[in-house]
Amino acid sequence: QVQVVESGGGLVQPGGSLRLSCTQSSSIFSFFVMAWYRQAPGKQRELVARIAPGGQGDYADSVKGRFTISRDNAKNTVNLQMNSLKPEDTAVYYCNRSPSTLKWGQGTQVTVSS
Repeated sequence: QVQVVESGGGLVQPGGSLRLSCTQSSSIFSFFVMAWYRQAPGKQRELVARIAPGGQGDYADSVKGRFTISRDNAKNTVNLQMNSLKPEDTAVYYCNRSPSTLKWGQGTQVTVSS
């Protein structure tokens, strides 16, 4: 079973930045579209950004221009650079394939607050 481990979350002030990382154990990582999702308290999990095997990314309107997704197929990692963070970005962030066919990891908490 593919293991997913997310890291990099934390507490940051509005306007600050964080970089999330995700590592997967799959030997065929490079074949799949990868994505970051988030789930805020009381809300459904939503897609934040996804990236094709070749590196092309697309984003939810709410994060466009502020977040950048990237991947390193040699290291089985996918990253999310988050800039200009807002309180409404507060959530647990998860990575998975797109569609989300893997077992969900524990996620990493991002809290944006002054």
